[in-house]
Amino acid sequence: MSETKIALVTGANKGIGYEIATGLGALGYRVGVGARDGARRESAVEKLRAAGVDAFAVPLDVTGGQSVTDAAELIERQAGRLDVLVNNAGISGETDPGWAQDPTTLDLDMVRTVVETNVIGVIRVTNAMLPLLRRSTSPRIVNVSSAVASLTRQADPDIEIGPIMAAYSPSKSFLNAVTVQYARQFAGTNILINAACPGLVATDFTGFHGPRTPEQGAATAIRLATLPDGGPTGSFFEDDGVIPW
Repeated sequence: MSETKIALVTGANKGIGYEIATGLGALGYRVGVGARDGARRESAVEKLRAAGVDAFAVPLDVTGGQSVTDAAELIERQAGRLDVLVNNAGISGETDPGWAQDPTTLDLDMVRTVVETNVIGVIRVTNAMLPLLRRSTSPRIVNVSSAVASLTRQADPDIEIGPIMAAYSPSKSFLNAVTVQYARQFAGTNILINAACPGLVATDFTGFHGPRTPEQGAATAIRLATLPDGGPTGSFFEDDGVIPW
């Protein structure tokens, strides 16, 4: 089996996911570009290869059980194992003009859709990839979260945390809670799992509003994906360190 480390990044065809793939590729990882849009996925792979990254396409819709199963089988054929899984794919759900989600008027179907992608999709992908991750000597899992998931910050009136997003923010809090449960389950193993906040990044996800570039947003996830053995697990990080739950 090749010594080159293998990574899968979901939602890697653009934005932060693409830059995570770029950064891992620059470190010598072979990177699976997970994305559901075929044209964008192939375009991203071509761009990464042109930049010197050993990239390969992974058709992947995190909300589809068969799609995730097929992705795991593809990685099995392509590489035989997985060293890094970055669960980056996510959605905000529909918002009001002020990029807000009023809890008193939420469309419950929209909430279900957000949770299906941001939480259940992560569980689905992680569990499908676990047999491949267990073949690695130093498996790492990174769940891309958000500072708006912090209940401590959300509840503090003196902290500016942005608009009320009653579907998106709780979905990321849910994701953080799931991350902790995985860390507890993996205790005593070599699997490290953490949540990463990219900050407010100017991508199409935010309507290109935000002070940070996609490259800056990818930095924490890349750091957590490449932690040494014995590194932290079950924690929530941003550039400056640990974020309170």
